[in-house]
Amino acid sequence: MMKKIDNSGRTTVIFDGQCEFCKNCVIWVSKKLEIVSIAYQEADLSKFGLSTSECAKQVYVIDGQKQYGGASAVRYLLRRRRNYLMHLLLTIAGPLGDYGYKWVAANRNSNLVKVLNKVVIKLNNR
Repeated sequence: MMKKIDNSGRTTVIFDGQCEFCKNCVIWVSKKLEIVSIAYQEADLSKFGLSTSECAKQVYVIDGQKQYGGASAVRYLLRRRRNYLMHLLLTIAGPLGDYGYKWVAANRNSNLVKVLNKVVIKLNNR
């Protein structure tokens, strides 16, 4: 999903600030990519043309006049971060990758996401 908006050319990531996995993923992304990260709970979402209910379901990336949500946002960040293999795998996965993203977003407190979070924490501590 992509919407056109004005964000003055900055890459902004709007994420769930109450989700540990989300917070750690944003830290991981920011280690190689300059971003502005904002928890949706603290953001003026109207500035981005978003609602609380939209942001509760998925991450959003706004870069210049382009807006990406969910798996599209993750693919965009992976490509910009130069994680080309991960970007390619998620792109090739197509609808399966989109489903996987939606499952993780809907099950942020599951054991699988807790394990994934531990992996991201280890990557952040490198």
